Amino acid sequence: MTRSPRPAGTLVLDSEGLAKAVARDRELTAWLALARAEDLRVITSAATLVEVIHPRMKRPALEWTISRIVIEPVTEEIARRAAALLDAAGLHGHRHAIDAMLSATALASSGPVTILTSDPQDLTALCGAGATIIKV
Repeated sequence: MTRSPRPAGTLVLDSEGLAKAVARDRELTAWLALARAEDLRVITSAATLVEVIHPRMKRPALEWTISRIVIEPVTEEIARRAAALLDAAGLHGHRHAIDAMLSATALASSGPVTILTSDPQDLTALCGAGATIIKV
């Protein structure tokens, strides 16, 4: 008997998604359980950590959460892709830089790609049809 392949793909957390996962938010906990059940990769960009880590963050909860997801590095290739995404979307500057790095990371991942974000407008502009964007 041949076993049917499990669904594949990637679930991407932006800073709000990661912060809510750290806080054990119900919605995010459900998404992470679904990702485990469906054998999805769960990732974020290393740049996202810059937005999430702050002195009031419960450090043990953060470390536990990030130990269970993949933190993708911001390579030169990702940085160049992020700059191209900004240009194509007509965006620029530091206000959009981390979203662009996250988007480039997401688009480089195996699909289908779903991004959980608090900023669906900018991520939709950056990713186009390359990812499903869900507001959390």
